[in-house]
Amino acid sequence: MTVSRRNLLAGAAGSAIAPRLAGAQGQKPIRIGVLADMNGPYADFSGQGAVIAARLAAEEFGGGTEVEILSADHQNKPDIAVSIARGWIDTQGVDAVVECSTSGSALALQALMREKERILLITVAGSSDLTGKFCSPFGFNFNCDTYALAHTAGQALTRTGGDTWFFITVDYAFGHALERDATRFVTESGGKVLGSVTHPLGTADFSSYLIAAQASGAKVVAFCNAGADAQNAIKQAAEFGLGRGGQRLTALLLFVTDVLAVGLPSAQGLVVANTFYWDLNDATRAWTKRFRAQKNRLPSMNQAGAYAAVRHYVRAVQAGGRDARAAAAAMRALPVNDMFNQDVRVREDGRVLSKIYLMEVKAPAVSRSPDDVYAILGDTPGERAFRPLTESECPLIRK
Repeated sequence: MTVSRRNLLAGAAGSAIAPRLAGAQGQKPIRIGVLADMNGPYADFSGQGAVIAARLAAEEFGGGTEVEILSADHQNKPDIAVSIARGWIDTQGVDAVVECSTSGSALALQALMREKERILLITVAGSSDLTGKFCSPFGFNFNCDTYALAHTAGQALTRTGGDTWFFITVDYAFGHALERDATRFVTESGGKVLGSVTHPLGTADFSSYLIAAQASGAKVVAFCNAGADAQNAIKQAAEFGLGRGGQRLTALLLFVTDVLAVGLPSAQGLVVANTFYWDLNDATRAWTKRFRAQKNRLPSMNQAGAYAAVRHYVRAVQAGGRDARAAAAAMRALPVNDMFNQDVRVREDGRVLSKIYLMEVKAPAVSRSPDDVYAILGDTPGERAFRPLTESECPLIRK
């Protein structure tokens, strides 16, 4: 297999890093665009790492399949995301978009991709509405959503004594959905929410929010945010002594990149839910070695999700053809198999039923190396972790 690279786009629309895989002469390549936050608060767990992960998947195909990976920065703005994706489809013939940031952008892209009949591979956006009331025959979610995150951590912490909660929530669709879903599972498990506060995306000073959380007396303080927001909140929570004061902290969406940025002294004891961790098995360790050869840091679950999504989509095209309806049908028919998914089913609503791991950030004294950050507390099969179809608002589901 030979791989060459060339630029296909320039300027505001982004750039292309294109594995060109040997195929039949004149055959149109499969073109996949990675839309990510390249420089903002979500760049660490998405960004260029998502492009690298997509490229690693593309490089695995040969024997008549040619794949090109394009990339652009949507700056966490839905209008920019839609504009770039529309341009890719209309002028570059892009077949699929991998969405790697906010729920607002993903919801806007979901509508566009339905209109254009192109595949959307959701790998970061966490709103459970993406496979709920706003589901699409062309949309597929390859990572945690707010329902699964809240279900896994909310039930576990409430049932082990954390029966009063306080939420610190980022003020946009993802944060509100995560708090809503977590509130449900806390109350269903016998707990009570004592209060919540919201903050803007990109907040630097969390002092007033943390003071409110301390004053509430809640046994669990839950961060419903991500990226740089989560990092700042966790660092400042350690400075304010919330953990030392007896309150249990959970970041309902946290990435290994966040833990490394914050450091174990500040993050220790945090309870998190993830679909991926680099040290799960021999296959995840081997893939992480490939990833780190191009970006010398641990991959996040979203970057692993970008790899899984691109790999599964290209397999579906090989099996079902380039037409979006045929490819979508093949994606639902084929099990997802990669370094962290084994024979995972894709539901009618586009939900990929990956296993969810409940993990706790290790204390520095028990960490064996700089990369050894999580202790796995348990896991939940995707069939039980995600919203059941009996509760789904997805119009694709036959009641």
